[in-house]
Amino acid sequence: MDGWSLRPEHGWQSWVAALVCLVLAAALCLAVTYALRWLAPRLLGPSSAERLALAAERERELAERNRLAHELHDSIGHTLTAATIQAAVAGEVLCADPVAARAALRSIEESTRAALEDLDYVLGMLREEQPGTAPARTLADLPELLDRLRHAGAVVEPALSGDFTQVQGTLSRAAYRILQEGLTNALRHGAGRPIEVTVAAAPDRLELSVVNRTRTGTSSATGAFPTSGHGLPGLAERVRLLHGEFHAGPDGPERWRLVVRLPVRLPA
Repeated sequence: MDGWSLRPEHGWQSWVAALVCLVLAAALCLAVTYALRWLAPRLLGPSSAERLALAAERERELAERNRLAHELHDSIGHTLTAATIQAAVAGEVLCADPVAARAALRSIEESTRAALEDLDYVLGMLREEQPGTAPARTLADLPELLDRLRHAGAVVEPALSGDFTQVQGTLSRAAYRILQEGLTNALRHGAGRPIEVTVAAAPDRLELSVVNRTRTGTSSATGAFPTSGHGLPGLAERVRLLHGEFHAGPDGPERWRLVVRLPVRLPA
């Protein structure tokens, strides 16, 4: 029979060859896709969303580290200042007034024990351990703090007013730390001179004030107290985060005044 004829074997081979080419092409496309996905982050860097997520995580880490630094500075700085003064007082009155000396030593023991609790907590956080319940010093602990100051020889004149039960949580803890830092500065720069402490709780705000008389020289009992320079900036930052008002500076000759006003969140 004249004309063309179909040879199945040649058609079958052509289909196989075409199928193999398609498979190879698909495999090549897949390999190129995976290679581009692998190379893109390395060549182009993280995406906008990834950069935002990394920045937010970094900001959270820095905020937590700053918070821990404030806690450590406030607690340990106060304890070392008070303990140094108390030890000096105990040494001076050891023979003349053994009762006062024992009271000063007892106060050193109590304050350093509290500071060790704070230190263990902060170190546990830095080591990413589970340190348990964080020490929660609040305005309810203020009388104990003032007693320790009196044992250190300070003349404390407190003026407390208002309902402290309405000041709770973060605000109460921050208020305690602010007063602790203010009293520590008063001990450093005006040990032995009267310290006025005012805490006034109103329905919508909390006002804290520490006023002390400064002295140009230092006594043999207190010596000189070097400072890190982070105390007042740390207080200002803490107050700013709580949307409060902060003022610290001279208030007449040989007089220093710290005033903080914090808003109290009213229940909805």
